[in-house]
Amino acid sequence: MKIYGHPLSTCTRKVLCTLAEKGQPADLVVVDIMKGEGRTPEHLARQPFGQVPAIDDDGFVLFESRAIIRYLDETRPGPKLTPADPKGRAIMEQWISVEQSNFTPPTMKIVMQQFFGPMMGKTADEGVVAEGLTGLDRALDVMEKRLAASPFIAGEQFTLADLGYMPYLEYLAATPSFSHVADRPAVAKWWKTISARPSWQKAIGKG
Repeated sequence: MKIYGHPLSTCTRKVLCTLAEKGQPADLVVVDIMKGEGRTPEHLARQPFGQVPAIDDDGFVLFESRAIIRYLDETRPGPKLTPADPKGRAIMEQWISVEQSNFTPPTMKIVMQQFFGPMMGKTADEGVVAEGLTGLDRALDVMEKRLAASPFIAGEQFTLADLGYMPYLEYLAATPSFSHVADRPAVAKWWKTISARPSWQKAIGKG
C-alpha cells in the first residue's frame, strides 16, 4: 500500500499515526501540493480535488483521511481503534463529527494566521484569530466537560476519534492561542497523554 501525501499535512499525519498504532509500515510517496504536484494528472486520478492524502492499496484507491483511517482500522491487523459495541462506535462517530464540524474549522483559522502565515512572512489578521477563538472556545468547553469524566474523548479507550484531533492540536500548540487549551485542565491533560503516544511521535517525525 502506498500513501500519497506530505509529512506536514494534518490529514496525512492521521493516516501515518493510524498505521503506527496498528504496528504497520507506511510507504509514503511525497506529493508537494505547495509546488503544484497535487494538480498533476496522476495525482488527480487518485484525488480529484488535488489534496492529500490518498492511498493505493493494491489497486484500491481511496481519498479523504477520515475514510482512510476507518478503512485501515478495519483491514489491518493490530490493536482496534474502533469500539466493538454499537453504542461505543456511535459515541466515537459523534466525537469525530464534533472534530470535523466544530473543532477543526475554527482551529485552522487560528493556525493559518498564527503558524503558517508567519512562516510565509505574513502578519496575523487578529480579526480572523478572534473569530477562530470564539469557535474554539465553544468546542473546548464541551470537550472539557467530556474529558473531565472520561480519559479519552470517546470513552475508556484511545480511538480514531482522539486521533482525529491530534494534527490540529499539534499545530495549535505552536501558537499563542494554545493558552486556551492549557486553561482547561482536562483537555490539557488529554492532549499531553495522547501527544506522547509513540505512534504520534512517529507520525510527526520525532519517534
